[in-house]
Amino acid sequence: MSESPDFTAAMQQWMQAWQPQGDALAALQNEWRQRHMELWQAMVNRRDGDPSPTVAAAEPGDRRFDSPAWAESPIFDYLRQAYRINADYLKTAAEAAPVAEGQAKERLRFMTRQVVDAMAPSNFIATNPEFVKTALETNGESITQGIKNLIADLEKGRISMTDDTAFEVGRNLAITPGSVVYENEVMQLIQYSPLTDTVAKRPFVMVPPCINKYYILDLQPANSYVRYAVEQGNTVFLVSWRNPKADQGHLGWDDYIEQGVLTAIKVAKEICSVDQVNALGFCVGGTIISSALAVAAARGDKSVASLTLLTTLLDFSEPGELGCFIDETSVVARENTIGKGGLLKGSELSSVFSALRANDLIWQYVVGNYLKGGKPAAFDLLYWNSDSTNLPGPFAAWYLRNMYLENNLRVPGKLAMCGVKADLGKVGIPTFILATREDHIVPWKTSYLGRGLLGGKTTFVLGASGHIAGVINPAAKNKRSHWVNDADVADPEEWLSGATEMPGSWWPRWADWLKQFAGGEVAARGRLGSKTYAPLEPAPGRYVKEKA
Repeated sequence: MSESPDFTAAMQQWMQAWQPQGDALAALQNEWRQRHMELWQAMVNRRDGDPSPTVAAAEPGDRRFDSPAWAESPIFDYLRQAYRINADYLKTAAEAAPVAEGQAKERLRFMTRQVVDAMAPSNFIATNPEFVKTALETNGESITQGIKNLIADLEKGRISMTDDTAFEVGRNLAITPGSVVYENEVMQLIQYSPLTDTVAKRPFVMVPPCINKYYILDLQPANSYVRYAVEQGNTVFLVSWRNPKADQGHLGWDDYIEQGVLTAIKVAKEICSVDQVNALGFCVGGTIISSALAVAAARGDKSVASLTLLTTLLDFSEPGELGCFIDETSVVARENTIGKGGLLKGSELSSVFSALRANDLIWQYVVGNYLKGGKPAAFDLLYWNSDSTNLPGPFAAWYLRNMYLENNLRVPGKLAMCGVKADLGKVGIPTFILATREDHIVPWKTSYLGRGLLGGKTTFVLGASGHIAGVINPAAKNKRSHWVNDADVADPEEWLSGATEMPGSWWPRWADWLKQFAGGEVAARGRLGSKTYAPLEPAPGRYVKEKA
């Protein structure tokens, strides 16, 4: 997930692409000139004490220019409205550009948005009245502190998004009680302590994404999905992926399947003395576990009774904005550099994800930290977001080519994994699929297509909000909403047109669905692990604490 090495060529293509031709260009430019003339005339005619004239209104949710300082000065008010006119022009031109819908069009939209966001007058000292006002109010201390913040972030190698001192994994994050009961080069397996007198006979194995740390599922007790699953009477096991260093730079996709998912399932079965488990995969973890179950099916292994997939892609035909970073040139570059050994650095991955929401994850902190000299507030989600992970080069290169670039997983028998031909259609178990409506990483309509690839009965639920907030939606707070529809139709829009919006969290609905695959109830185990798999260290374990 990186930019094409030839960034200059990409920019040249962008500059050419968003320039519509002929009458379309003339009409756009004429409208642009008229709006600027209208704005200039309104500013010239403005008298002292008059309200600020609005020629170019802000987009809903855009808070960059909310400060009264922008309206108090005709100069700064002009700058913000002129910027909006220019931004509207570029975005409209991008839509009108003679580029067919598809990945090329998405890349054009993405690059246009990057330029538009970067050029906002709020991002610069000379054109941000809040910088001036704060500097005057603090007698210049905000400038001094802003420089200190910038130097500190340069030493960190990243922009500070939260107060890093407020959180610590194992102290106030990832604190659901449990123990590491197994580890290898790829992962540690955590077993959590029961919180109910009886538990489902079949344990529940969770596979988080390996491009982030697992504790997004176990932030704090009030919003911990892990704790909720334990409270529902499940014996929960969770894969904590290793943060790879140079010694793990040889690991590939098959290692994550064999030493990761399939080994975790095997250990959970043996500890609980059962033939089957229930399982869950989140994001990339969902793609990995689905691949692993296709391998297991080819081997005649029926170790999993049910599957839950959270914001997961199995069909990568429309991969969302991440696809803007991936093309043949960039993938070949990865294959030729780290594809046979090495690391895709966590800092690079973090930069990619931040660029997807530059105003929220880059520019607001540039303004707040450096221009105003402020300190970001403590926020557990943003602490997790900044706690990046590396990826082994062979894993990353294989994943980018076979999933994002060539979309091979959806083709029965196309991919050889762990020595067998994989076919998702052979994964004939009941599956609960959650997608989220505003997800920019895993578009919900593309996630929906996974229903047609799996061989078992699927239940699809659409959550409100985005990739993270839509998943981490605690039942106790019962915020937002979700959509349900029992119809198993091929078209996601048809499914949505017949869906019913339900208030509150989707977690209880999922918990009720999972209970039918419990396999009965047994008394909760007094000790974690077993004679064969003795506890190695308390949760959250040391793997999750390793820094990239």
